[in-house]
Amino acid sequence: MLRSFMSNPCAWQGSWSDVVGRRSSLLTCLLLSAVGYGLLGVSTSITMFVLARIPVGLFKHSLSICRALLSDLVSEAERPLVMGHFNAASSVGFILGPMVGGYLTEHEGGFYISSFTCAAIFLTNAGLVWMLPWSETSLHREDKDSGDDSRSKSVPDGSGADGRRPASAAEPDSGSRAAGRRRGVLRGGEVSLLQPAWRQLSSVGSKISMVASSDMWDLFLMRLLMAIAIILYHSNFSLAMEERFSLTPKVTGYLISYSSTLGALAGFLVGPVTRLYGSNMPALMLHSTVLTCALIFLYAAAPSVSQVVLSSTFFAISTTIGRTCITDMELHRGGAQGSGTLIGAGQSVTAVGRVVAPLLSGLAQEVSPCGPPSLGVLLALAAVALMLNRIPKWDRKGMTKDSATRRD
Repeated sequence: MLRSFMSNPCAWQGSWSDVVGRRSSLLTCLLLSAVGYGLLGVSTSITMFVLARIPVGLFKHSLSICRALLSDLVSEAERPLVMGHFNAASSVGFILGPMVGGYLTEHEGGFYISSFTCAAIFLTNAGLVWMLPWSETSLHREDKDSGDDSRSKSVPDGSGADGRRPASAAEPDSGSRAAGRRRGVLRGGEVSLLQPAWRQLSSVGSKISMVASSDMWDLFLMRLLMAIAIILYHSNFSLAMEERFSLTPKVTGYLISYSSTLGALAGFLVGPVTRLYGSNMPALMLHSTVLTCALIFLYAAAPSVSQVVLSSTFFAISTTIGRTCITDMELHRGGAQGSGTLIGAGQSVTAVGRVVAPLLSGLAQEVSPCGPPSLGVLLALAAVALMLNRIPKWDRKGMTKDSATRRD
């Protein structure tokens, strides 16, 4: 599991963006993804098809770099709101993508049309990234040690060619350094994209190793448990609906689309809910996890389709809020300087859950159609128990923003 965590593309791409800068890494990922999809469009053999999948599989994870960039650009108080909106926008893309792809593939040569369309979209995104005014972007951060509400810094393109360093790696004062040592596990500047590959790989490896050996195991374990529980809820959903309620695939598809749409819209609720909790992310995470656990249980024990619809409605909302919470908590614990590494590591943990969950789902499905969600309830309960045990320790360390404010 540790090897899968450290070798996952999400982990090293996020860490690589910390090393060479957001702009350079984002441009590289977008351009190489476009090349991969372009090769898919011209592939005429299995060998060509397999080779074309290599750059796509390695460099398509640009969303983690975008999340890291957003965490650099906004203050800690605004981060949940902005992340929620970003997740909502990306969810809309995941909903529209299959629809557009299905429409294109219905035409003659539809696969090749879809491949070239994807390549064109990645090239368009790369052009937008290139045209963004990176040197004029203001980066707002809270400076609690100096008593200022926020401060603005210039964000360079991350190439290192002009000698400027990113705001996240700028030299802090002694008070900021002390606060950084208390809250963060990742520090260090960036190197140029033109530096030798061994130096970049060394920097990436050291950052990932620091995350893997840090005291953030509780957050990553919670993410893993909840990722498996949520995947178990969705796994074999169509088969379970057919066996339990004799639903047709068409009706089940409508239900899945309904839940996905709600999940996308729920991203806009993250900001108001966070303000309602006074930015106490551990409490919000605990309550969303308890709600998710209860909804999985309701789905597993549902005697009618109406209860399944009810559980799906609130399940989409609770999981969206929970994902934003755990990301914000990881960034708060690890420090903003390693946001790319932390976000990539979190997505790598989720990827491990995607590997483990199908095996557990198959074994549980052999017992009962309700087996996968029932197992998900147990894993969610384990996550709740872990949170109840760790939240008091987080409060003593200043994990919650309220406690940090009281200490200052």
